[in-house]
Amino acid sequence: MDLLFEFRDFIRRERLFSSGDRLLAAVSGGLDSVVLCELLQRAGFDFVIAHCNFGLRGEESLRDELFVRGLALRYGREVLVKQFDTLGYASSRQVSVQVAARELRYGWFRELIGDGGYVVTAHHRDDNIETLLMNFFKGTGISGLRGMVPQQGNVVRPLLFAGREEIRAFAVGEGLEWVEDSSNESDKYTRNYFRHRVIPLIEEVYPGAIQNLGANIGRFREIEEVYRRGIDQQLRRLVEHRGNEAWVPVLRLKGATPLATLVYEIITPFGFSASQVEAVVGLLDSGPGKYVCSATHRVLRDRGWLIISPLEAGVAANVLVESSDGEVAYEGGRLLLRRMPVGDLPADLAGSAVAGWMPGR
Repeated sequence: MDLLFEFRDFIRRERLFSSGDRLLAAVSGGLDSVVLCELLQRAGFDFVIAHCNFGLRGEESLRDELFVRGLALRYGREVLVKQFDTLGYASSRQVSVQVAARELRYGWFRELIGDGGYVVTAHHRDDNIETLLMNFFKGTGISGLRGMVPQQGNVVRPLLFAGREEIRAFAVGEGLEWVEDSSNESDKYTRNYFRHRVIPLIEEVYPGAIQNLGANIGRFREIEEVYRRGIDQQLRRLVEHRGNEAWVPVLRLKGATPLATLVYEIITPFGFSASQVEAVVGLLDSGPGKYVCSATHRVLRDRGWLIISPLEAGVAANVLVESSDGEVAYEGGRLLLRRMPVGDLPADLAGSAVAGWMPGR
């Protein structure tokens, strides 16, 4: 494979960027990102190098940073480096170290790139196959089967056409140097476990599995386009957006097909998981007041509607009252609820609870 020719051709076919665009190359110092730099340089693109030091591997992290600074000097490129307190960030937000590193990395990249230009990463075909398999087992829906796409917003991945061995062969043939990340050998990370254990076992049974999965990713992308058009057409009929809430008519949703798939597509943007689809479908035949929650939102059955709203009472336009006594705060003020004896009420309100409204203050 002529990697430089294929690199240029892939960028052209996928319309990723042009010679006049501002490019920020994410460079760790490992094999893949070093080859990315070499290809960008040879193809004549103008780029700046960005390196994240997550401080997770002690002296090795410092070694990587110094290597990338030297790489930038050899290419005559500006280098931007940021050191992160990754463990502190992960602890404060109660997320894994992997998630923390990803959030920190892309948050910084967004700051650097602003509204113009592209972040260029070195993800390749084998990374994408690992992503596809992990998504499949996690249950991420049809979109997960096509893995990473060549362009997602202002993030572009111009090496997705090439496999790890092809990239290594190019680096060795060109006499390139890179650093090895010792954490890549540890199977405690999910991606490494798939890379070192799951995929080799699959290849023992199906020797052409990697090539077949790589080809399938392209087909899955096309399938998703067809799927997305059909789903979006139905969602436009089913979902009404009212402020920060989504309203779904119960009778119309019950008559729609495929029901479980549509419910999945409606609720997942609000933090719900595939495992909660059945519970939300159950709301269609429940009485008013029943609800299902994600970490950030609630799906409430309210007469003829399913209402998806933020969990914070001060944000939602519809507030679920779960007690007949007490105070309920919402954006427009407060409701004071108190149950009263029937004898203390006017005749036309007998048997009802009285709510006193107080404007926001």
